[in-house]
Amino acid sequence: MNWAKIARFSFYFHLKLMQSSPNQNDAQVSSNSSPLKRAMSTRHLVMISLGGAIGTGLFLGSGEVISQTGPIGAIISYILGGVIAYMVMLCLGELAVHMPESGSFGTYAQRYIGPGTGYTVTWLYWLTWSATLGTEFTAAALLMQEWFPHISMWLWTLIFAAIVFGLNMSSTKWFAESEFWLSLVKVITVIAFILFGLLAIFGILNYQGHTSAPLFSNLTDEGWFPQGLFPIFTTMLIVNFAFSGTELIGVAAGETEDPAKNVPKAINTAIWRLLIFFVGTIIVISALLPHQMAGLHAEGVSSSPFVTVFDHIGIPYAEDIIRFVIITALLSAANSGLFAASRMMWSLSAKKQLPALFSRVNARGIPYIAVIVTMFGALPGLLSEQFAPETIFKNLLGVAAFTMVVVWMSICLSQFNFRRQWYKQGHTKAELGFAAPLFPIVPILGFIFCLITCISMVFDPEMVVGFICCLIFIAICYISYAFLYKDQSQP
Repeated sequence: MNWAKIARFSFYFHLKLMQSSPNQNDAQVSSNSSPLKRAMSTRHLVMISLGGAIGTGLFLGSGEVISQTGPIGAIISYILGGVIAYMVMLCLGELAVHMPESGSFGTYAQRYIGPGTGYTVTWLYWLTWSATLGTEFTAAALLMQEWFPHISMWLWTLIFAAIVFGLNMSSTKWFAESEFWLSLVKVITVIAFILFGLLAIFGILNYQGHTSAPLFSNLTDEGWFPQGLFPIFTTMLIVNFAFSGTELIGVAAGETEDPAKNVPKAINTAIWRLLIFFVGTIIVISALLPHQMAGLHAEGVSSSPFVTVFDHIGIPYAEDIIRFVIITALLSAANSGLFAASRMMWSLSAKKQLPALFSRVNARGIPYIAVIVTMFGALPGLLSEQFAPETIFKNLLGVAAFTMVVVWMSICLSQFNFRRQWYKQGHTKAELGFAAPLFPIVPILGFIFCLITCISMVFDPEMVVGFICCLIFIAICYISYAFLYKDQSQP
């Protein structure tokens, strides 16, 4: 069983028109919906966003981009990916401050693109996370078996599923705290990697195979672009999804204290930190490893460039450390995924597009029925270990990739239409709690770059099946909306 590929692929899985008061205590979609509790602070939002983006793709897959593009190409790719993500998040920030609701993307698309599109976007985002929950648990269990080979993988899977379910069912505050600490493990690892790597680059720490400081000669040893410019664009899909998860800020905005203040601060903090972390990591790997050696050529965690660099610096138990961090990354992704998917289901129910029981909340403000039902969506991923795992994972990757692109495109288009309506109603930019700069350039460029990424998927044979399945799913969503909800009054 090629569990290294499982860990890599699992990463990719990895509001009303009236403005809500920043001081309101609960988040609602309509007068008939039950409230969700506003319990998250800026630090929670930042770590949820960082945790969503920093995953196994960075720890296991970063070397893949370097090996395909060369060091300079990889740096350019990640900078471009960060810029695209930043444009999308600026659009999201404007919408989330004006309408801080847990329905987030679906609500914005419903009001500013069309009700059928809002319905479809909500279901697409739910599909991504619910369908891939099981793959996160399975991958983490396989990694645990490397330490405890005599313990059943299914036992570990049940343990991890129970932990994530318990954290999501406890309270919004406990979920946010758990995600803060899970994400902190990854952040500390990346910071340590960059700091130790820089010390090795400048010769302050000894580095295996070098009698003098390596410096940055590896970056251009074989030319600026050893594979040409084209791989920079072909790897943009990988890079773009390295930044996916930042949009979780929008989902969490409906359960955030003082969203007008905390959401913009979290977006700016998260994006710039991610850009520094990603680019810094790529520079360290590229400077210390020949780009041909950076890719994944071995099985397991030992193939991670993080492990190779730590080993060469002399950090003890490097492989065990990174294995622990990757397990943490998987649990963090599952934790955030269950949260996001359940809020999408809650939002649909609050808009009367699902039975009312899905919007029920317990005394702690948790939409418990939505959480329970979403957990059952993990079953296909749990079965992937027994039935054609690599095929299932590749198809799920295609589904996740397409979904994220569509969601990001909907965010850009929603903000573009919202701002136009805002001006037509006689309002000014200054009246907005937070305004994305350089309108309309930012939403237009964000939409175009996401569309290009989406089109590129058509030419990737590993994503064609997932791409087609998503098109069928989208068609079903629009058809079902037309038959079931087209004539219902909008909130």
